[in-house]
Amino acid sequence: MNLGYLQQAISPAREKIIHHPVYNELKRLQDLQIFCAHHVFAVWDFMSLLKRLQQELTCVNIPWQPKGSATTRYLINEIVLGEESDIDPNGTHTSHFELYLRAMQNMHADIAPIQLLLADLRSGLSVESALENGSIPESVRSFCSHTFKLVNEAPPHVLASVFTFGREDLIPDMFHELVSSLSSSYPEEVALFQYYLERHIEVDGDHHSILALQMVEELCGTDKEKWEDATTAALEALEQRRVLWDCILKAIQENHVYSSPLSV
Repeated sequence: MNLGYLQQAISPAREKIIHHPVYNELKRLQDLQIFCAHHVFAVWDFMSLLKRLQQELTCVNIPWQPKGSATTRYLINEIVLGEESDIDPNGTHTSHFELYLRAMQNMHADIAPIQLLLADLRSGLSVESALENGSIPESVRSFCSHTFKLVNEAPPHVLASVFTFGREDLIPDMFHELVSSLSSSYPEEVALFQYYLERHIEVDGDHHSILALQMVEELCGTDKEKWEDATTAALEALEQRRVLWDCILKAIQENHVYSSPLSV
């Protein structure tokens, strides 16, 4: 078993997400607002997945000691640097999550649920308790709960597989084209979100994806059982994303009906 086997095994599930009908529904600014109000939680919990990998693969304790492979240390630290300390359009350092949140504010999307979650966490609530807030959609709660189960229990090779194959490399070119079209109609509202996507393509879609693939190969090595674990975990993560996309699609379609001039 190797990387090629894993990629072939998950290809059908991945294609379902890349060609998911939710993208065709993003026709108005309101549609993008709904999409982002759900998706922002996946952008947020992605960072915990990333930081857990950094904890597993590098030494974050004092006194410092060499830990694991220098190659995997480099791979994960390089990814953390880009995700946690990228630049905004003004050249100011920011995380991708904070950039996403600012982009949502610019487009007047609802950031109250994610802000409340962060406030609850700062007050000392556990992730499980914070996710129970009624303003968070059930689909989002389920998605994040799956992520944190992995964060708390999964070994590094499984975390790396989910990180690499089940997360942010799944947004297709069609999505970028639709956002670009919306940007022409709503230049001020969508400009920062479009910049976020451009950084996503430049950093995550190119450099980080190569590093992440190398990390999976490094961690699974020639161990058949680890490759099987990694494949199963990637498929489960893709299924979680498909369910989340289904729920976002339903929310957008319901809003279309509700806001239609013909609705009564």
